[in-house]
Amino acid sequence: MDPGARPVYAEPQTVSVPLTTVKIAPEPKTVTKQELSPVVTAPMTVDKPVSLPAATPLIGPKLITDTNLPEVLAGNPLSLWERVRAGFAMPDLKSGLVSSKERFYSSRPDYMQRMAGRAGRYLYFILNEVENRGMPTEIALLPFVESAFNPQALSTAKASGMWQFIPGTGKHFGLRQTMFQDERRDVIESTRAALDYLSKLHAMFGDWHLALAAYNWGEGSVSRAIARNQRAGLATDYQSLRMPSETQQYVPKLQAIKNIIAAPEMFGIILPEIDNEQYFTTITKTRDIDVKTAARFAEMSIEEFKALNPSFNKPLIVGAMQPQIVLPVEKAEIFQRNLEQATEPLSSFTAHRVSSKDVLDTIASQYHTSADYLREINGIPKGVRLKVGTTVLVPRPSHMHKDIPESIAENAVLAFEPERPGTKRVAVRVRKGDTVQTLARRHRVTVAQLRNWNSLTGDKLPAGKSVFVHVTHSKARIQTAKKPVRPNSKTASKKSPGQNPVRVANR
Repeated sequence: MDPGARPVYAEPQTVSVPLTTVKIAPEPKTVTKQELSPVVTAPMTVDKPVSLPAATPLIGPKLITDTNLPEVLAGNPLSLWERVRAGFAMPDLKSGLVSSKERFYSSRPDYMQRMAGRAGRYLYFILNEVENRGMPTEIALLPFVESAFNPQALSTAKASGMWQFIPGTGKHFGLRQTMFQDERRDVIESTRAALDYLSKLHAMFGDWHLALAAYNWGEGSVSRAIARNQRAGLATDYQSLRMPSETQQYVPKLQAIKNIIAAPEMFGIILPEIDNEQYFTTITKTRDIDVKTAARFAEMSIEEFKALNPSFNKPLIVGAMQPQIVLPVEKAEIFQRNLEQATEPLSSFTAHRVSSKDVLDTIASQYHTSADYLREINGIPKGVRLKVGTTVLVPRPSHMHKDIPESIAENAVLAFEPERPGTKRVAVRVRKGDTVQTLARRHRVTVAQLRNWNSLTGDKLPAGKSVFVHVTHSKARIQTAKKPVRPNSKTASKKSPGQNPVRVANR
């Protein structure tokens, strides 16, 4: 489509004012160690001009204007939520859908509190990245809509992470997806990729609402919808396009979140306090280390460590990939001090490549462990066998001192197939009201098989969830095959030379 034919909205009038530097916690002391890179993410200061809409928000009881902003900021530095409000620059969307989403969120204050609480770990970093690119700060709120600020979110369409990248789009924007790490869930890398993508879409459509629609629906779909309206002589703004229901509600959801953040008291919402300072920093690791060991060295719980490092797929962080370990600022020095004093091995795992004769029981015997333990650490369901060439994580023998090499770390895959011949492992969608028993009965498998294949414990299944079953295709073909029609005097056809009479009869 000709870019010149795309609509470009007029941005709201803005005034640029200098923003005083926000004090940030000092950079943690770096402990030198040959195997470690120093802390790489230095504390950041905000000292660039910020464009404020003509209609500006309140800080306390005092209205900010272009003339008194420096005076207000001098005595009352912006909080993080106030920084978000000050950078709102998208035109407001007004519709019944926006009102509906406002009612949805405001009627669930506990849900809003949980989302905002999770955002506290990540919002300062995301807001800095958005401001550094000169983007509207509404973009920093988009993870509320995409994933409720859950970096481990996974959709039925296999979109993963806080910014919900599907595998193909993630690879296109440089997000590494290996057996050991999926950067779609990496807070730093996925934010970089999401802002790259949104910047590209805004440059393509010249409108943030259309860019957001394309982020959800795809740029090709939005371009075709615009072209349809142009041919019909219709408007081509976001609200005038014919789109799927999910995309129609996408920007109204963000607008509703924006409205609540702008004036939470009007909606009966109390936002948690989030410090306007750097929450986390990073350490680049070049040696293998167990996730549990890294959490213990940082004196953090496993849950909190994984909340900041959700991209690691296995209980091992592979040093050959030079991963960034994300830690709260105050924990970085603690981590390095404990690492310096450690005398134990950092890693208790290594990789094993499956040969044609390997089965899980023989691999377990070779490494003096159990098949159940290997299934647990590798995520291997029961009722399957490993394919030749696949890589599994196994306990590291005491005499082995080498880490997993980069060639294995980058190319390792975990693949398996059904133990029973003639079956295929397929994903099926759980229907409303389904239980483990009803699903097993429908697909003619036992409850025990269904539990083993999916590591299920309870009886209830959430509607829309995908579970795996092993379907026997040969039986299905036998049941649906039609018996051949025997020719008789009424149905027989003339036989041409070389024709098979059974084929003629069947035809």
